[in-house]
Amino acid sequence: MEIRYLYDMKEVIYDRKWLRTAPNLELYYMYRGLKEKNGLRYDITIIPAKMVGKEFVKTKGHEHIGKYGEVYVVLEGEAIYLMQKREKDIIKDVYAVKAKKNDIVVILPDYGHVTINPWQKALKMANWMAKEVKSDYKPIQKMQGACYFAVAQKSESKEQSAKLKWIKNKNYKKVPKLRFEKPLKSMPKNLDFLKG
Repeated sequence: MEIRYLYDMKEVIYDRKWLRTAPNLELYYMYRGLKEKNGLRYDITIIPAKMVGKEFVKTKGHEHIGKYGEVYVVLEGEAIYLMQKREKDIIKDVYAVKAKKNDIVVILPDYGHVTINPWQKALKMANWMAKEVKSDYKPIQKMQGACYFAVAQKSESKEQSAKLKWIKNKNYKKVPKLRFEKPLKSMPKNLDFLKG
């Protein structure tokens, strides 16, 4: 098991003021290489529900080196997968997929991605990817996060939990309007696109 701590991803946190005094929290847990099949690796990631200052807890975010895709399955909880296609510091495309238990989300080659837990319960997700894939965290880290941040917007009613609001990351020169796509309901039959 590998633990991702707050200080491991301090460059990509939206709420800089909160970060200055925050303890080095455990944000999420990665269990890599639990299974291997046909050149693919199966991992599980668990992201407990918590706020990171004003922002919903998320993964650090990365791109794949090479033309590799990835497939996620939500095992428990809910997730938002934010995907962005970058050319230098310009985002050519960005979209999000909201997914719940048993939903499938495909990360296309050439897209960086961040997973957000917007819910009040832990998110448990699995992924399949090529064994040889290398993750590159530098592009998203250099820009201090993905092109959008998912932050809490306080609701008018005390009974309601905070609503999610998307804020553009001003470090990017150009960011398209965020669009939303639907998850798949079943695993693609052919996973060869994961192999690059």
